[in-house]
Amino acid sequence: MQSKDLLQLTEKFGSPIYVYDAEKIQSQYNRLTKAFSKVDKLRINYAMKALSNVAILELLKEMGAGLDTVSIQEVLLGLHAGYAPEKIFYTPNGVSLEEIEEVNAMGVQINIDNLSILEQFGTKHPNVPVCIRINPHVMAGGNTNISVGHIDSKFGISIHQLPHLVRIVENTKMNIVGIHMHTGSDILDIEVFLYAAEILFDAAKNFKDLEFLDFGSGFKVPYKKDDIETDIEELGKKLSKRFKAFCLEYGKELTLIFEPGKFLVSEAGFFLAKVNVVKQTTSTVFAGIDSGFNHLIRPMLYGSQHHIENISHPKGKERFYSVVGYICETDTFANNRRISEIKEGDILCFRNAGAYCFSMASNYNSRYKPAEVLWLNGEGHLIRAHERFEDLLLNQIPLPVTTAAI
Repeated sequence: MQSKDLLQLTEKFGSPIYVYDAEKIQSQYNRLTKAFSKVDKLRINYAMKALSNVAILELLKEMGAGLDTVSIQEVLLGLHAGYAPEKIFYTPNGVSLEEIEEVNAMGVQINIDNLSILEQFGTKHPNVPVCIRINPHVMAGGNTNISVGHIDSKFGISIHQLPHLVRIVENTKMNIVGIHMHTGSDILDIEVFLYAAEILFDAAKNFKDLEFLDFGSGFKVPYKKDDIETDIEELGKKLSKRFKAFCLEYGKELTLIFEPGKFLVSEAGFFLAKVNVVKQTTSTVFAGIDSGFNHLIRPMLYGSQHHIENISHPKGKERFYSVVGYICETDTFANNRRISEIKEGDILCFRNAGAYCFSMASNYNSRYKPAEVLWLNGEGHLIRAHERFEDLLLNQIPLPVTTAAI
């Protein structure tokens, strides 16, 4: 997308606003499938927690993707978007047995990540096809906030508990059809990922009727110029070869599953906000925008960096700005960032705003959530309207008595 397109969309739909480039999502999907084209059975399940707008789900369904879901509500959204139940994978954490049973009744693939629920579910439903989530105790990413494969993680069944796991399966005679792992986001070293894959292969040998192995995702995308990213092509070459060899050893052609979220949608997203005020203090020049961490929390939550451009005046002289929001908290998007000279009314564009941005938005300070637009075939399509005051009141119930009666 060009800056002129983004400016036109902001003028048409207002700010703040999220814009997603359908062509970029398509190219990322094609890049991943091409990297693993030598695998006979490959399935891509989009991790919808990254961006759950129904229009995005429909777009990915047309590309051939399945869904990776983490809650019953995401399952329902997937079904609403037209996904067949067998195309939906359910990997919750810390949910009740009742929720798992409710999702199972919908015909969705269940993935269980703790021994207690595994034993309870297997005892009650021994014939239901179940996947097991393993924690390999490998950190393939570099940030403990977004890594879920380390030893202190709440996710998955420890690989060291494998004998206990096998005993539960044998005692309940439950139907294990898949083994799953997810080491976390921002994979920097594919050799570490391949090492974790070997742990999964070894664990899989304990189960004789598997249909698939799910390697999760966490592929890193570039967030700034010359930033490093996961070498998908190299990973595809090495893991495909090893996976095919394992299938020969196992004696059965298994399906290889990935569940990318950020990889598919992060670079496709743009967040656009208008500058309300430029404020000079004794040491800092602030550019205050018509948004805050209620719309884009990643910089404050994870310390994530989003490249920021002044698309209203991209060729202006660069100055140092701290870009902040209008929330009554410290809501800093960037400190002392070099940006083309900013004036009040300019539109700032935040890159890599497709993943874990709108999906983590809130109504803090009673602010409205922004609109979302899909850029498809050279045209912007509104896929979520700006919220209004009525939306804030939607589920609120007034007191049944007047204050005078209290």
